[in-house]
Amino acid sequence: MRDIRVGVVGYGTVGAGVVDCLLRNGDLIAERSGIRPVVARVADLDVATDRGLCLEPGVLTADVAAVLDAPDIDVVAELVGGIGVAKEFILRALRNGKPVVTANKALLAECGEEIFTVAEASQTDVYYEASVGGGIPCIKAMREGLVANRIKEIVGILNGTCNYILTRMEAERADFEEVLAEAQRAGYAESDPGLDVDGIDTAHKATILASLAYGEWFGMAPIHIEGIRQVTLQDIAYAAELGYRIKLLAVIREEDGGVQMRVQPSLIPVRSLLGHVDGVFNAVWVRGDTVGGTLYYGRGAGRDATASAVVADIVDVGLNLRYGSHRRVPAFRPHQGYERVVPMQDVRTRYYVRLQALDCPGVMALVSGILGRLGISIASVTQKEVNQPSVPMVILTHRAREAAIREALGQIGELAEIVRPPVMLRIEDVG
Repeated sequence: MRDIRVGVVGYGTVGAGVVDCLLRNGDLIAERSGIRPVVARVADLDVATDRGLCLEPGVLTADVAAVLDAPDIDVVAELVGGIGVAKEFILRALRNGKPVVTANKALLAECGEEIFTVAEASQTDVYYEASVGGGIPCIKAMREGLVANRIKEIVGILNGTCNYILTRMEAERADFEEVLAEAQRAGYAESDPGLDVDGIDTAHKATILASLAYGEWFGMAPIHIEGIRQVTLQDIAYAAELGYRIKLLAVIREEDGGVQMRVQPSLIPVRSLLGHVDGVFNAVWVRGDTVGGTLYYGRGAGRDATASAVVADIVDVGLNLRYGSHRRVPAFRPHQGYERVVPMQDVRTRYYVRLQALDCPGVMALVSGILGRLGISIASVTQKEVNQPSVPMVILTHRAREAAIREALGQIGELAEIVRPPVMLRIEDVG
């Protein structure tokens, strides 16, 4: 049995969850793994607030150097969050030769290449299971369980706040603003929800998954990002009638030697695996060339779910240290050369288009003519019979190029006297 001395930086919600898990389940971990992770030091500016945990005297400190620079600390768990001092702490620990475990998806998304370069130069490790999907072990599955596969496709519901909002909108026929306000009161959404509802949080996780799958650190710049503010009850209802649900998805897909990377609200089949993911839960669907489709599902955030993933990484690091196998599984390794990101205008997928048009002869002929001239094939048309001058019309297309559908929408929008500006969502027939 070997003790692994853990230094925790950040004693907030997640940090306290990690310490609690280590104190409660340390003996269980020791029985299962042959190493015992010991909470040796916890650094936080707030050393006065009672977290309800009993630490040995001298463990809790306001001096971060007592974790980052101390020779008796074997592994550092960075749980501060953000991309400010957290980056300094991680780089300092790595340069001191200490392996780092982090849940910091924003920092990895923005600065991952620099962090992993320093880790390689220092011949030490960065583990980051909790950065994507909370307690869902999808990173380990991709790094190790799917190592024999070329990853063809990843589609994920990666933000619990957005999934909760869309689920409630659908179930209660409530609009976005109403459900968002309730989610904020319930603690599922921040007072400033932009990071979640505008798709940024999902994009952070998407770039981590894409870089892991394809061996190139893509960063945030190439990702096409749309949030859920524009999703309406009307579109949710029409999607349901057509056998679909609307979810905020991260879509990462191999295509012609390049990689698609996009975050968007999308229609997915009700009967699909991802179509059953509700509330605050997350899911990641990964398709490999050998294994086919696999699904990883669970709580995507929260103190205990995140702590579970952080502690699992600490145990992995401890096993590396015990058996002298540093960098046993590098964070990511260039291996396939997918450095080209497919421009959004070249993406090909299916589309849902909703129009509000005057109920008069020839309108459909005008719309279908525009689509046809741009090479967009119509799969189905649904027109609602209503006792009003204008009627809603829903068109589903076959696969088409993004540039073509956007040109078509622009031309349809010019028919302002008979058609209101159209609404477009993408359809993803996966998972």
